[in-house]
Amino acid sequence: MSETGILGSLVAIFAAIGKPVVGGFASVGRVTLFALQTIQRALTPPWYPLRLLEQLFQIGWNSLPVVALTAVFTGAALAQQIYTGGSRFNAQSTVPAIVVIAMVRELGPVLVGLMVAGRVSSAMAAEIGTMRVTEQIDAMVTLRTDPYRYLIAPRLFASVIALPILVCIANVIGIFGGYLLSIHKLGFNPSSYLEMTNSILEGDDIMMSLVKAAVFGFFIALSGCYAGLQTKGGAAGVGRATTNAVVGAFVLILLSNLVITLTAFG
Repeated sequence: MSETGILGSLVAIFAAIGKPVVGGFASVGRVTLFALQTIQRALTPPWYPLRLLEQLFQIGWNSLPVVALTAVFTGAALAQQIYTGGSRFNAQSTVPAIVVIAMVRELGPVLVGLMVAGRVSSAMAAEIGTMRVTEQIDAMVTLRTDPYRYLIAPRLFASVIALPILVCIANVIGIFGGYLLSIHKLGFNPSSYLEMTNSILEGDDIMMSLVKAAVFGFFIALSGCYAGLQTKGGAAGVGRATTNAVVGAFVLILLSNLVITLTAFG
């Protein structure tokens, strides 16, 4: 092969590698600019409190059943797994401590974030995406109504407010699920279990859980609204937007969870 042919092959290889990398960085830049623009407009009037209350109901109250079921089953399964693993080296007594730490620091925020993202991000993307392809957002702009303030800001604030509340509820239910299984199946003493749980749980654990929840809520709304506003191509485009919203929210939740955990405990 000639020198020119080798050089052309190398250029083609680097172009194939560089194109998705550059595209990824461009996407990150667009999402970052969207987030900054949304925050700037959300902090300036006019505000729409009724829209905020509506979104709080949609995001918070309507997500409560699936969050509660997820938490109670996870807490019970976690207690069983810890007991089974701990029995290999006579550490069954650590069940209450590990259940409360794992639920509050990690499993509670992450599982609630993922469950709410699957339900809420897709709904936001579908609703806003439908408005985009049917030109309702263009009509809103024509009527001098800012879509960022009217559509996105209430969802953003509602998610940031609702997620910490949902996570607190999920933490309590998850710990209670582990308590029920430990008492009725694993033979723990109720008072001793509660005493150890109370002695292990610290304020920093709760604060970590709430910080994660607020960050996850921000990313859930950001991903859903961004995917909805970028929708093109009719009904098929709305379908792609919902998928992109959920995948983006999942990735952002898991990545931010790692960053927060390493920052706090690394």
